Formats: sequence, C-alpha cells, structure tokens
Amino acid sequence: RNFIAPALLILAAAPLAACGGDGDDALGDRAEEKADAQADAMRANGMSEASADAVEDAGDAREEAIDDSDVDVDALTPGQQNAMVNGSMTPAQ
Repeated sequence: RNFIAPALLILAAAPLAACGGDGDDALGDRAEEKADAQADAMRANGMSEASADAVEDAGDAREEAIDDSDVDVDALTPGQQNAMVNGSMTPAQ
C-alpha cells in the first residue's frame, strides 16, 4: 500500500516531464501549419509539387528545431515569435 501512492505519482508526472511546457510545441505547430498553408496555396496557384513539398519540408524542420530548442516562448516578444514561425529567426538566436 505504501508503494502504490508514490508509484502513481511518478506515473502521473512522467508525461509532464517529457513536455517542455514552455509553449514551444504550440509555436512549432504554428510554423508547420504556416508552411503547410503556403504549400497548399502554391499548389492551388499551379506551382510545382516539388516546390510545395520543399516548403512543407522546411516547415517540418522548423517545427522540430523549435520544439527541440525548448525555447521559453513567454520570454520572446510577439515579433520574435513571428520571426521563428516565419523562419527568419532560429531558436538559437
């Protein structure tokens, strides 16, 4: 009985430990969604599939870089957040 309560607490906290909790997941998702929307617009305007795929790939890479950085989004200005989403600022800057 004494073993069960601490074990349950550890199991409950494990998913939280895996998440950075600094808003980087949402910011990364914004970057990926923006790239996907740009790629969809490119396809709708008759641009090549390869070009649209390259934009999507860049968005995926940007999402991963933001998430891997564990950047504290609350410490960034809205302009810095937008720059990261647009790819004009990397998480290390």
